[in-house]
Amino acid sequence: MKIDFPHQQFAHCESGVTTNLLNYHGFPCSEALVFGIGAGLFFGYVPFIKLNFLPLTTFRTAPGSIFAKATKRLGIEVKREKFRDPLAAEKKLDELLAAGRPVGAQTGVFWLPFFPPAYRFHFNGHNLVVIGKEGDDYLISDPIFEEPVRCPAADLRKARFAKGALAPKGKIYYVEKMAEQFDVPGAVTAGIKEVCRGMLKTPVPMAGVRGIRLLARQLEKWPAKLGDKQTLLYLGHVIRMQEEIGTGGGGFRFIYAAFLQEAAEILKNDELLDLSNHCTEIGDLWRDFALLASRVCKGRATITDSFADLADLLRQCATEEQLLFTRLNATICR
Repeated sequence: MKIDFPHQQFAHCESGVTTNLLNYHGFPCSEALVFGIGAGLFFGYVPFIKLNFLPLTTFRTAPGSIFAKATKRLGIEVKREKFRDPLAAEKKLDELLAAGRPVGAQTGVFWLPFFPPAYRFHFNGHNLVVIGKEGDDYLISDPIFEEPVRCPAADLRKARFAKGALAPKGKIYYVEKMAEQFDVPGAVTAGIKEVCRGMLKTPVPMAGVRGIRLLARQLEKWPAKLGDKQTLLYLGHVIRMQEEIGTGGGGFRFIYAAFLQEAAEILKNDELLDLSNHCTEIGDLWRDFALLASRVCKGRATITDSFADLADLLRQCATEEQLLFTRLNATICR
């Protein structure tokens, strides 16, 4: 039992899963377009929420939101389900596959044996598409990988019911009915407006541009407050969230820059091309931050001096992102 599913490799799991599913169901699209319509770009630093006992830093919206918002804005009917019983969850998955329906699933990376050991850590927000079953193996389209992979049923069951932060609880999602026509310009505009609100107008200081500046202030205090060992753990966690989980800070900015290029053509607005270039430059800034942070973690730079430089880089990112999204909001809302 295998669905003829057009697997493609992408930069990020959820936008990649959504893109593959929509392409399968007859809506040709790029990952960048899905990411933009789904308003995937965000920033949050929430020190009182812990992931693996370390403060949460996120460069994107919550898992599941890109699929939910992109499909809603395109008028696509979808179904999302969670389960308490792993056996009931597996039975439902098998029924959908037997009906020829590819199924998106949220999983815990640690329990997926097709991931290299170095990348198997406790992160429960990883998305993939189940496209078939042969014997006791599920056939998986995971957009992080070049080709489809196999996963034993017992391992997928563990991954779907992993414990801890962002516990998936057997979550699956799939397309029920495609729209007869798509208002792509309207969907693009709505996605851009939401990202601008999230980055500029959040009422809490932990999100958007304000969240980047909060991280800069906190980061400067870590060496004196936490000591060298704990400080490096905190910094290493920020790097992992930025560069290893869902392409992170720079990667998401590059995807969004590609989205703005597509949006320029869709909306017939050449100003978006200039903003796309600006977004790419901001992605480079985030990569500069990650490079310096990794040097600090490897002991190639002094902690105290380097943390001041890291904070300065974060403030520069915040300044540029505030300028970018202010201009973008003005361009779209005029």
